Amino acid sequence: MPLHYKPMPSDLAARYRRREPDAYGLTPELHVSDGQGMPCRHCLANIAAGDPYLILAYRPFPELQPYAETGPIFLHAEECEAYAGGAAVPSILTTSRDYLLRGYGPDDRIVYGTGAVTPVESIDARATELLDRPGIAYVHVRSARNNCYQCRIERE
Repeated sequence: MPLHYKPMPSDLAARYRRREPDAYGLTPELHVSDGQGMPCRHCLANIAAGDPYLILAYRPFPELQPYAETGPIFLHAEECEAYAGGAAVPSILTTSRDYLLRGYGPDDRIVYGTGAVTPVESIDARATELLDRPGIAYVHVRSARNNCYQCRIERE
């Protein structure tokens, strides 16, 4: 099954860059990168040392509901191209040895029993396995250590 790695929507990234409120109603914080592990959730690449970036609360779900997790993310403060690699594993997912993959239903709720810490080299296989299951609409990739949202994987 062809996979599609999806970044945060470009229109939402543009809103945050205009300093519109984040998921908590706060103005995104502006910082300068030291180049140490600040993955942009729009281009899905690390933010280079010296580049300005935003820290903000992000909720990758369309509506509030009990499973709509919100957490901190990084975003280039200046416009960047949305990740367009499609089926290629984004570079931000090569900076750790493993990630948490978890399946969600079409109702945007966690499908119990799908969460597993997955080695980087097994991300495609695990995502394919999850997306082959009935009732799973998409997969979130999250930090295995801090549960921070990285990106979404869908069927192509």
